[in-house]
Amino acid sequence: MANTTTTTAPARAAKPEAGAVAISARRRRYTVLTRHDRVLLALMVGIPLGLDVILIWGPTLASVVLSFTNWDGIGAPEAKNFVGLKNYQFMFTGYTLFWPAFSHNIIWLLWLTFIATPLGMLFAVLLDREIRGSRIYQSVFYLPVVLSLVVVGFMWELQYFPTDGFINNALGLVKSGRIIDWLGDSRINLYAILGAASWRHIGYIMILYLAGLKSVDPSLREAAKVDGANEIQTFFSVIFPVMAPINVIIVVITAIEALRAFDIAYIINQGKNGLELLSILITNNSISEASLVGFGSTIAVVLLVISLGPIVLFLSRTMKTLA
Repeated sequence: MANTTTTTAPARAAKPEAGAVAISARRRRYTVLTRHDRVLLALMVGIPLGLDVILIWGPTLASVVLSFTNWDGIGAPEAKNFVGLKNYQFMFTGYTLFWPAFSHNIIWLLWLTFIATPLGMLFAVLLDREIRGSRIYQSVFYLPVVLSLVVVGFMWELQYFPTDGFINNALGLVKSGRIIDWLGDSRINLYAILGAASWRHIGYIMILYLAGLKSVDPSLREAAKVDGANEIQTFFSVIFPVMAPINVIIVVITAIEALRAFDIAYIINQGKNGLELLSILITNNSISEASLVGFGSTIAVVLLVISLGPIVLFLSRTMKTLA
């Protein structure tokens, strides 16, 4: 009996070890991500995240810090460069170019929001009806989008030229002697530039909205027709609410396009004589002979806050509606 007990005990002890080996092998066999997958995933997430931090969040936070200094861009910022809120105080009360530029950015935002963007949506709705030659119209409207605003500025500068420009000649103003200086008159040059910027913006919005309209379930339109709704009622009561994600994208794009406007105004007259914009003030103060990097950062922070305002407000309201 004693011999039997001593010989069977090791065999019983060996069984858990075999089970543990089988379980560990089974776990290794069913691992979802291999070591190679983990390395690849870390690179795919880490590299874009690192670039985002370095190129976007890093400069943004640096601008916020530098806005409280009088740093001139030479050497490293020191404690003596810290001036507190003096930059903000001077910008709001003593810098004569700030409020005109601020008002011009607001006008730019309102123009794109209530004129250019609705026109782009209207063209998208018309082209969604599969009219004859719709693909040709899409190409024509989208063509300005592939051009940079610098090129658009050069093109429209030629159109607005007082004597040889197309617009004055087409309106007969050259022959009658009532020439309009579209870009030289500070009372109208902003709206002339807005017309040129809208030429590009309308095509961009049209393509985005047309892509969204193509994804709408056709049964929704059919159900609305059965209920007796006309096309306008169908759009505002059925299609427009369904397009909420696209509407959010369009609002964000419109706000960004309006508040980051720079190229076309700078190429016309360096942002002077009625074309002052916040982005141009940032450039002129930060990259100039004065090299007022700290003060330029102050204007940049204000522009950042203005940009985030309408976007965050609209997104919060949209999320509450969807919830």
